[in-house]
Amino acid sequence: MNIPARVHGADNRPYFFLSYAHTPAWGSGGGDPDHWVRVLFTDLCDHIMALTDLPAGAAGFMDREMRSGDGWPEKLSENLATCRVFVPLFSTRYFTSEMCGREWFAFHERILRARNTGAGDVPAIVPAMWTHVDYDQLPDSVRHIHFDQATYGDRYATHGIYGLIKLKRLRDEYEEIVLDLAQRIVRVAHDSPLPPSRPRPYESTPSAFKPRGEGPRRIHLTVAAPTRDGIPEHRDKRPYGEDAQDWNPYHSESTRPLPALAEELIRSLDYRITISSFDDEDPGGQDDGDAEVSAGAAGDDIEKAPPGRPGILLVDRWSLTDADRQERLRKFDLGARPWISAIVPWNRSDVQCHSEEGRQLAAELERTLPLILDRGRRTDCRMAVNGVPSLKAFTDVLPTVVAHTTRQYLKHAVAHPPAGPHVPRPRLMGPTHPPSPEAGDDNGGEA
Repeated sequence: MNIPARVHGADNRPYFFLSYAHTPAWGSGGGDPDHWVRVLFTDLCDHIMALTDLPAGAAGFMDREMRSGDGWPEKLSENLATCRVFVPLFSTRYFTSEMCGREWFAFHERILRARNTGAGDVPAIVPAMWTHVDYDQLPDSVRHIHFDQATYGDRYATHGIYGLIKLKRLRDEYEEIVLDLAQRIVRVAHDSPLPPSRPRPYESTPSAFKPRGEGPRRIHLTVAAPTRDGIPEHRDKRPYGEDAQDWNPYHSESTRPLPALAEELIRSLDYRITISSFDDEDPGGQDDGDAEVSAGAAGDDIEKAPPGRPGILLVDRWSLTDADRQERLRKFDLGARPWISAIVPWNRSDVQCHSEEGRQLAAELERTLPLILDRGRRTDCRMAVNGVPSLKAFTDVLPTVVAHTTRQYLKHAVAHPPAGPHVPRPRLMGPTHPPSPEAGDDNGGEA
């Protein structure tokens, strides 16, 4: 395994952030239930100090000394925003921990932002298996991460690091795996540097894992934006492409289309997402076998369509320059259910957005989508419909819109029973002996 013998420079950010699920204390022993996690952390730090020229205390970060006192969320957020590699300890408990889900989301968001600026794929998440976890136990939001349990042999796949560290006869295998993990951390930090970011407030960071016991979460994203050939001649063509899903309103901040970014960010919230262009949708159509509100449906068609999943309309005000699209958006608004939300990206760096025509389009959108926009302003995500001024503002508000839309769906959508033959409810049985001839039948008739 080729890694730099020593990594030089003045960058003293921690090489790794150890993310683990806290084990609740139980029994009368009074010891630290996460003692062996601390042993692993110390061993990793020892190896990384030997492989680098870091100063003391800069090898890694673990919240072992942190409690719920002053400064705890800030310290956690700061290290998530600056560490070079994220090392989650996979276990069954890990994926039911809201704290671990927040840590994963905050770090993964850094990777997405780096990718949006042209950094390519940054493999800065290096998972390790603390206890055995089957692939089907992994949330959808983490399955894109390469995680080969067989890399370190059958005993690792069966017992995890916890089993190796607890069994004395497997101590040599533990030492070998921890050294290899430390080497991987250093190599990833060196070969695929991830730039630091501004700390994300811990309290407002969503979890990348759905709540315990909850089934798959689904959402649909519809993009209402023109193509490069469908905009007025004087409009700047840089935000547009051959398809509505090529729309990139923040092109000065990102090299990727906004719908692709939104899709990936929503997936990182443990949602299964479908995405389509408003112009291409079939009124009253179905998606993936699920009944849902189609963004192309209008008026009565929407009212008749059975509910299937929450939806978000990603809309460009310049799409209103097409009269037919504007009319279909108006009809869409008339029948939009409470679980349909909108986000209106409006780049503050785009001078045409602040021109007289831009102001007219803003007023026109108010007349076209009054119901959806008014609903958005009565929530904690009003910025989404007032005009999202930057890419960072967009990535900040999107999780809030997703959560609000899901809540509205769970609150208002009617659960439809599966189709099939009617099964009558069982009737209460009377005495087991036959009725007397004088008793008559159930309907009051004569025997």
